[in-house]
Amino acid sequence: MSYCVHCGKPEGEGDHARCSGPLAALDPPRFCAECARRMVVQVTPAGWTARCSRHGERSSVDAKY
Repeated sequence: MSYCVHCGKPEGEGDHARCSGPLAALDPPRFCAECARRMVVQVTPAGWTARCSRHGERSSVDAKY
């Protein structure tokens, strides 16, 4: 199952219009797409990093979430 990285709900459930809007593209992920756990996010002028306790770290360089 895949989860929304902005709200943490399953991608197939509910309305994700707000999650996929134009501002969401600039916002770093807050939830892990694999387990929906809240991630530790750090935003810097150079980009962002987001770390899931189970699935590791992602960054704006990776940008695959």
